[in-house]
Amino acid sequence: MPNGHFEESGASIDYGDAKVLFPVAELDGTILQHRDAELALGDVESENVIVIAPTGLASSYALTQRPLTAIPVAGLSSDVRSELDDALNVPIDAFELIQIGKWTTDSLDHSLAEYTDA
Repeated sequence: MPNGHFEESGASIDYGDAKVLFPVAELDGTILQHRDAELALGDVESENVIVIAPTGLASSYALTQRPLTAIPVAGLSSDVRSELDDALNVPIDAFELIQIGKWTTDSLDHSLAEYTDA
């Protein structure tokens, strides 16, 4: 499934409510990035993924500048899990991974002429 988790995830947490995850490098536990994150996310159903969602232009820009990251929920400390659990409607234990960033996909180059009515 190419980058479907972002649109069809089981839950999302607003960027501002996920501040406990940043900086990612300082988290205890396993952090998967780039190709490792793609592989891990590809092995999990969308409903088992929490995505960090932008809340505005600045947070959208910040998230797109980060590499695709997957964080196993089971590997997070209890303090981090508790703080994230407060931002969800469902217990955090119902999820396997947290996705930060969006998968990039190859797309065809298009001409601007394709988007005109002429």
